[in-house]
Amino acid sequence: MRTVAVYSDADAELPYVREADAALRIGPAPASESYLAIDRVIAAAREAKAELVHPGYGFLSERPEFASAVDAAGMRFVGPPPGVLQSLGDKAQAKAIAERAKVPVLPGYRGEDQSDDAFISAARSVGYPVMIKPNAGGGGIGMQTVKDESQLRDALARARRIATSAFGDERLLLERLVERPRHIEVQVLADDHGNVVSVGDRDCSTQRRHQKIVEEAPASSPDDKGREPMAAAAIAIAREAGYRNAGTVEFVVDDRGKFYFLEVNARLQVEHPVTEMVYGMDLVEQQLRIAMGERLDLQTKQHGGQHAVEARIYAEDPAAGFLPSTGRLVHVRWPVRPGVRVDAGYEEGDVVTRHYDPLLAKVIALGEDRRTALGMLASALDETEVLGVRTNIRFVRALIARLGDQDVRADTELVERELTRLVPESAPAPDEAYAVAAAAVAAEARRAEDPWTATGAWRIGEGNATTIALREGERERAVRLAGAGPYTYAGHQVVPVDEAHRWVIDGAPAAAAASNGVVWTSVHGDVWELETTPRQREVEQTAGAEVAAPMPGLVIAAQAIADRHVRRGDLLFVVEAMKMELRVEAPADGKVTRVLASVGQQVERGQRLADFEADAV
Repeated sequence: MRTVAVYSDADAELPYVREADAALRIGPAPASESYLAIDRVIAAAREAKAELVHPGYGFLSERPEFASAVDAAGMRFVGPPPGVLQSLGDKAQAKAIAERAKVPVLPGYRGEDQSDDAFISAARSVGYPVMIKPNAGGGGIGMQTVKDESQLRDALARARRIATSAFGDERLLLERLVERPRHIEVQVLADDHGNVVSVGDRDCSTQRRHQKIVEEAPASSPDDKGREPMAAAAIAIAREAGYRNAGTVEFVVDDRGKFYFLEVNARLQVEHPVTEMVYGMDLVEQQLRIAMGERLDLQTKQHGGQHAVEARIYAEDPAAGFLPSTGRLVHVRWPVRPGVRVDAGYEEGDVVTRHYDPLLAKVIALGEDRRTALGMLASALDETEVLGVRTNIRFVRALIARLGDQDVRADTELVERELTRLVPESAPAPDEAYAVAAAAVAAEARRAEDPWTATGAWRIGEGNATTIALREGERERAVRLAGAGPYTYAGHQVVPVDEAHRWVIDGAPAAAAASNGVVWTSVHGDVWELETTPRQREVEQTAGAEVAAPMPGLVIAAQAIADRHVRRGDLLFVVEAMKMELRVEAPADGKVTRVLASVGQQVERGQRLADFEADAV
């Protein structure tokens, strides 16, 4: 089949644009002007003379109005009918469908009265803790955990704000929170001829802020007693909803093994590769066949006792609360080994922008059993290198190692419980990191076409030697590097490899690449950012201060008012980007002297939002 991709200005240079048979620009970077603009996508499909329109993972994939527009344009939508998307996209309607199918749902509130008082009354009836969710959309966006009534009004305001921004629909629902649950989902396929099948299940319990990190297939469990009833429940819901194409029915499972329906993701899931590897099928192929009217003809037997595990690699900084990270990827090395699959959206040289989800790649391992799969994935992650942005690779390595321990029960709260263990404080860069970084700087300075630099630095009495000034935060070091490659420093030998950015230090692989005054350096699986620019000298401090954006994004709330006194921790702004909402609070007791940002404004990381004057001590 011939494929046609669409892209925004932010994605024009990404691999998928080159890999498609043809690619069409549909607009500028903001999603509302490109990937969410139905008229532009339809116009591109018509220009390409497309017969099928596959909506991908997100954006318009679950929008009934998009499916209707595809149908009206005389093309086939690769997904459920518009009416099914409408009913399942409304969480309240979806729960009603589950109830009609005799599938258990969590007690809660999904009424028309959306006032705070209605939710307060419902929460008292259900009992705390509770979960607040946007009625529309999915992906964990906007979900709020509420432990007691004192938190409820703020949680409702936050959830409405995010729901309106993300889905254009501020309606919410409430349900009882199952503490320390497992999140299990069942993959279903349904055709136009009344056939509905289950293609196994997946355990997606390992999450942070309701975003999945590690997924497994099949869902690991002490026994299989709940597996068949859950699959039967998923099929019953699909039949009751009149479902067609591929979809995922999601359940929450409590510590007694009792399951409750959560929602239906009426699209292809990001974690679908684990199912494909265990069952030996291509789910996208099945989507296309169903969309063309073919009958399901599947042997959905699992390949022996095989197990697959997927880890998501994100451009984010775990040490800074998992804030998204942006920039150019100066070095990328994905693992290449038997039994390991990499679905990557980025290559070396690509730019990670603030406009979309920061997912860089998925690394998936298939083993004879869960323990083997986890071990294979750990080895693959050891070979994974991404320099130029901060990533969660080190965190995921620690998480995979922890999941392999006998005493660990994977549930949706595991990461939060063990966060200090999984994200330890960073130690200062070791001598090995300085050695590799200095070698990379020295090698970069040598240009074969220039006779003055081709042989490297040289000193009388020392031969080849040079001093490289490097800085890590406030720590500065003059690295005296001997040799012309191999190099030596502090008893460590650094040898170049015949591959860009690759080095060997004391026999172990390493990598380093420079960008904008920073040498990104990977040694023993850890990454350091060593700067080559001199430290800016501190000027005399004044009583004034500034309030800055913690990440690039959109200002979605501005509480700061000029000349108003505030207390330390009072909310001044809320910045949203990449499915994350971050509070910007007053740094001390004091006064906002000038407000510089407003709601709807795009800001960069570190950009001043307000000037602030702290109270005299």
